[in-house]
Parts: sequence; structure tokens; C-alpha cells
Amino acid sequence: MLVKDLVERFELEVAGGQNGLDREVTEGYCGDLLSEVMGNAPAGCVWMTVQGHQNIVAVAVLREMAAIVVSGGQNPDAETIQKADKEGIPILKWPDSSFRLAGQLFSAGVGIPEAG
Repeated sequence: MLVKDLVERFELEVAGGQNGLDREVTEGYCGDLLSEVMGNAPAGCVWMTVQGHQNIVAVAVLREMAAIVVSGGQNPDAETIQKADKEGIPILKWPDSSFRLAGQLFSAGVGIPEAG
């Protein structure tokens, strides 16, 4: 599934990084402790967090993430959006909890290996 497919299917708002909407999403990841996310988030994931500062983009680039979802009705600050645009990392907004979106992503098949 591509990031742009997630945007459409789950009615996510694109706050920044529109140039990265064709990235492939392979998994989901929830976390707000940046050091934990840096050590454990898989490449290609869509990361759900309540954080909205510039460091989330740096972590997403480091871990080669597909996108960041800022959840809980939080808003990324202007500097974060600028950095996301520069790096091509989509920042999406979700008004509800990360837990609810994670459940919907999983139900949609994100993170479930295809039968082979």
C-alpha cells in the first residue's frame, strides 16, 4: 500500500512532504519516545506519534520510514513541515488516537505478510 492510498482510505490530512506520497508502506509503528523509535522502528513503516517537532523528521529519515502520522489532533509546527517538505517525508494528521488508526491499518493488511 502506498502512502497516498492511506491518505485516501483513512481520510488523513497531508500536512507536509507531499513529494513522498508514492512511498510504499510495509508496516505500522506506534511510539512517542524518540530513542525507542530510533532503535526499533522498521524501514518502510508509517509511524504514529503525538510528537510534532522537527526531530520526528530526522528520526523518519534515519529509519527510512514511509511516513509519519501525527495523531491525537496534534499539529506539527511550521519548521517540522518545512523539514518534511525538504526531506520528502510525508507528515499526515489524524484526529483520533494512534491506537485506533493502528487497528484500522492492521485490519487493512498493513504489516501482514502476503501469502506466498
